[in-house]
Amino acid sequence: MHLDVVDLKEFYASPLGHVVRRLLGSRLRARWPNLGGMELYGLGYATPFLGPFKDEASTLAALMPAEQGVISWPNPGPRRSVLVEETELPLLDGSVDRLLLVHLLEGSEDLRSLLREVWRVLAPQGRVLVIVPNRRGLWARVETTPFGSGRPFSRSQLSRLLRDASFVPEHWQHALYMPPFNYRFLLKWALFWERLGLVMWPAFSGVIMVEASKQVYGAVPSKAKRKRVGRLVPVPAGAVAPFRRDGDSEKS
Repeated sequence: MHLDVVDLKEFYASPLGHVVRRLLGSRLRARWPNLGGMELYGLGYATPFLGPFKDEASTLAALMPAEQGVISWPNPGPRRSVLVEETELPLLDGSVDRLLLVHLLEGSEDLRSLLREVWRVLAPQGRVLVIVPNRRGLWARVETTPFGSGRPFSRSQLSRLLRDASFVPEHWQHALYMPPFNYRFLLKWALFWERLGLVMWPAFSGVIMVEASKQVYGAVPSKAKRKRVGRLVPVPAGAVAPFRRDGDSEKS
């Protein structure tokens, strides 16, 4: 099951969370240096990494699973966070250029349906970037961070999972080599740990990051229930908004 959104928010407000945001954010920006005119969505708890794209992507939103909960984001500014069912996203087929999945797969109870939904909404030339805890790493064994919760993955497991859902893994990265503790002397040397880990023990990172493309000849199974596409409903400050499907009547 997914971690509560309050716990995730508290972690990223901590000194260790700030370091994680900086280290993973720099990897993400290096992979996606320019998203001008593109539609970008984060699914799971992606808000710590979406901020740099606010003035760049043509459409930007944080889609947060109902089991996790939702917070208002960004603050200040127009709200771009939306509460969704992760297997029934309120997006058109083939409409998303870039999709970031973080704090999602390890807590999902229906990975097959989730990834088929991601396949449905991703554009033919789109890219999805997945961040998951590394089964071999120390972070997956320490429950004081979000990466120690849920199901960790090995590279082979993640590759098989994506290929089974009609994605092609194309670019792999490993990140977070520093010990997952809020000690000042460790946080101060975060970049040193990152460089050392890449050289000395590259397979034992805290997380695995992979960018994958969509196999356009894949098909949604014929037995899959057709989903009605809804509208994204921004979340007002301090409120939680369910998403409304097109055609649903409004209650007076």
